[in-house]
Amino acid sequence: MSVWTITGLTFKEAARRKILWAAFLLGLAFLALYGLGLYTLMKSDPQSFSEVNQLIRNQALGAPLVMALYAVNYLTVIMTVLTSSDTIAGEITSGTIQSIVTKPIERREILIGKWLGFAGMLTVYLLMMAGGILCETYLLSGYVAPNIAQGLSLMWVESLLLLSITFLFGASFSTLATGVITFGLQGIAFIGGWIEQFGDMIHNQAAVKLGIAASLVMPSESLWRRAVYEMQSPIVKAVGMSPFSSASTPSQTMVIYAIIYGAVAFCLAGRRFGRRDL
Repeated sequence: MSVWTITGLTFKEAARRKILWAAFLLGLAFLALYGLGLYTLMKSDPQSFSEVNQLIRNQALGAPLVMALYAVNYLTVIMTVLTSSDTIAGEITSGTIQSIVTKPIERREILIGKWLGFAGMLTVYLLMMAGGILCETYLLSGYVAPNIAQGLSLMWVESLLLLSITFLFGASFSTLATGVITFGLQGIAFIGGWIEQFGDMIHNQAAVKLGIAASLVMPSESLWRRAVYEMQSPIVKAVGMSPFSSASTPSQTMVIYAIIYGAVAFCLAGRRFGRRDL
């Protein structure tokens, strides 16, 4: 019961933060801009978006959809780190965590409850942003991307992976250090993913191996690349018609590795938090 109490309190605390409301309002602005932009594109080039040639139409609609989801993915990444980096590190530094620890609640219950609270908040945010993009695309054009459930699930797992990593560093370092380290690892994953893709395009195995090594250090970008692979049309997958096509697609093994990576990070966070002098 203590876990769910902490979960509810964490969710309410996160909902009261100005950064969340700012992200919510900017998210609405982003959705409005995307809808207006897609409507303008369809009106300016009716031949490409007409239903006469369904194949061309699907490619024309799929490109802006994937670009919008790319932006949503990184907005979710930023939200994950910025909102959660202070929940452990900040409360330890300020001493407010002591008011909770002194009660008959185990430290692991505190950590699990806080993690679930932020996981719920991020789930709502991702559903609002990605769901809004998908709904707008369908309402304006009738287009539905393939494998939506798989793609959104992978984006959701990526946010939970980063949440666990943020909790791990938050249990060991200050708020600022936690944010810097987590964003630094995300930067390594981002650059590594592009190096791997370009290496595969020019058949440079050394670059591919370097990118894979970066993904092993931080597998978050691999989850996005697998997600975009699932949601793109078969033609784009085969030909690589967009900059978001994955020339070197992460395997299911890498997805499993990322899930295990996140689980291990959360377990280490619990161990560190349990032993840390508060």
